[in-house]
Amino acid sequence: MATANSSAMMQLHRSERNMFSTSDDIVMMKQIQATHVPDGMGVEVNSILAVLTTIEDVLRLSTPNLPGVVHVQKGSQAQPDAHEEKATKGDFNDDLKRVAYSVNKISCEILCKCSGGGDALATTVAIFNILTNYSWEAKVVVALAALAMTYGEFSLVAHLDPTKPLAKLVALLKQLPDTIEREEMLKPMFDAFNNLITVMLDVTKCIIGFKKLPSQYIRPDMPTATADIPIAVYWTIRSIVACATQIAGLIEIGHEYIASTTDASELSSLAHKVSNMHSLLKKKLTVCLQLIEKQKQDELFQTIKSLFETPQVDNMKILKIFIYAKDNQPPLCFGSAERKASVDVLRGKNVLLFISDLDISHAELSVLYQKYHESRKHHQFEVVWLPVVDWSTPWDEATEKQFETNQSAMPWYSLSHPSFLDPAVIRYIKNEWRFNKKPMLVVLDPQGRVANPNALHMINIWGSRAFPFDSIREEDLWKAETWGMGLLADIIGTPVRDWTKDGKLIFLFGGEDIEWIRKFSKTVQDVAREANVTNLQMIYIGKSHPREKVHRNNTTIVAEKLSHTLQDLGLIRSFWVRLESMLLSKIQLGKAIEDDQIIREIRMMLSFDRSDQGWVVVSQGSAILAKAKGDILLRCFMEFDTWKDQVAPKGFILAMKDHLHALHSPSHYRLILPGTSEGIPQKVVCAECGCPMEKFIMYRCCND
Repeated sequence: MATANSSAMMQLHRSERNMFSTSDDIVMMKQIQATHVPDGMGVEVNSILAVLTTIEDVLRLSTPNLPGVVHVQKGSQAQPDAHEEKATKGDFNDDLKRVAYSVNKISCEILCKCSGGGDALATTVAIFNILTNYSWEAKVVVALAALAMTYGEFSLVAHLDPTKPLAKLVALLKQLPDTIEREEMLKPMFDAFNNLITVMLDVTKCIIGFKKLPSQYIRPDMPTATADIPIAVYWTIRSIVACATQIAGLIEIGHEYIASTTDASELSSLAHKVSNMHSLLKKKLTVCLQLIEKQKQDELFQTIKSLFETPQVDNMKILKIFIYAKDNQPPLCFGSAERKASVDVLRGKNVLLFISDLDISHAELSVLYQKYHESRKHHQFEVVWLPVVDWSTPWDEATEKQFETNQSAMPWYSLSHPSFLDPAVIRYIKNEWRFNKKPMLVVLDPQGRVANPNALHMINIWGSRAFPFDSIREEDLWKAETWGMGLLADIIGTPVRDWTKDGKLIFLFGGEDIEWIRKFSKTVQDVAREANVTNLQMIYIGKSHPREKVHRNNTTIVAEKLSHTLQDLGLIRSFWVRLESMLLSKIQLGKAIEDDQIIREIRMMLSFDRSDQGWVVVSQGSAILAKAKGDILLRCFMEFDTWKDQVAPKGFILAMKDHLHALHSPSHYRLILPGTSEGIPQKVVCAECGCPMEKFIMYRCCND
């Protein structure tokens, strides 16, 4: 950042030397600087802006009646405009009164000295003498006001309805009918005139922009315009004199006035010079604004950190920073954008901040939607969606539609618009809460303290039982859990829950290879019949990202009566999401992988899913008896003849386990965790052989 700013500054300095270092400018500026004796009273920036707005309105409405220019038709009834309403307000009149004397004096000066082609430099210096006590930005605005008044009077007469006798006589005295009749001939001059007015207004706004910079943020390393602004003011007022000369010529000479290419050329030359000055000032102002905005963002970031580190009476201070009421609009809406709400609806409540970008999958949203409704039946809390948007990419109609679609699908509060989320808040969310695209659910208690950095995991595991969703509750819930089929497959519900309760022999298996599924299922069923095992149940779980292949497998399994299935692909996904949430919940709580049995078992399950082979978990009731890759289990049952004699003395389960153990050989697994997971350990050992695993970076499509 510093390098980029330094490079920009060097370019600005080079441009400045090229533009403002001619000997004529240096001599001229000494003369102008000698007239500058501000009295310290000055005119407030807000007053200057109010006057400038009126100048723009006058100049806009004074546009000559030329072909291709939008104008009010003669005889039509003008509609009230914002400037008309403003003209009746007392505060605005006071703004004008502060500068009215100088405006009138300069208007008389330029009409008098510009008539008949007076000396432009002398007239310009005379104007600076009138404005000697004004600040630089006030000088240029007052001079523009004088031009606007002069040009406005000229245009007003030119646009009077000629059917009215008084209007006709006034226009005749000023010879304006002839001027209007020659509009085609005058068009090049008026085009150059209007272009010069535009760049004069642009540079004036830029000069005022420097004045408006908050002094508390000004630093020595910022670009300065102290030397540039007086020169820009001089050439703007010099251009005002040139414009006034053209108006005076039209008013005074009438029939004899002939628009020459010289007139248009002089105005164009001035427009080019003032435009170049505007470009340089704008670049400097932009750098200043960027540096100031960075300071403001740094301040707000530190304020947010301080608020979270300091005990609060309630959650309002924190939430009003996170959920900023922009332009006094209600920052929240409930469901559709029509139901607006203020931040006060969250006062003293447990608030869950659902943080995501706009690319939320329907599956992710539906899981949270289900858990939300389950929990809201029994507990009081609020969820607020904070959409984090990358503003470096264009916000177009499609993006707006995507936001509105997500918003309308959510049965909880959301920001009325992503722009309500301040960049400093986004920075805090990313830096402190480690948000990086993957949705998260930060829990704030009624005092605004972070009760859980991400409750999404515990909600995926325990649903409404997770309330109040804080880390203490998460710890307590884990203390009550042991590894077994009850924890592993609880989300499946019936029939697995009933099988577990009844002590059935359960085969939970997955994978996508239908040939292996078919062979494994039939072999197990044949062995069970031969061994007279009557309490066997099998269920197919598929893969963590179930798609068409899993759907076809389900159809085949049901048609051939190979085993039970989960026909709802969303339930299959939820099974794997819940399993991954268990691992991430444990990691978030700081549990050591090597010392926690549940983590080791979950890693093994996730490793199964990430492999290309089938896999099987065997349990009796809730107790998990065995787990292995599918080819090992299949081989174990295909070799039933070698261990069936052990069934009678040992029992089927023990005989199966002994033979499976004999077949076991060290295998190696891979474990894939989301790259956005918080607290991922630096060292992970293989769930099978115990050796440290190598870490790789993998890019995977979200649909893979």
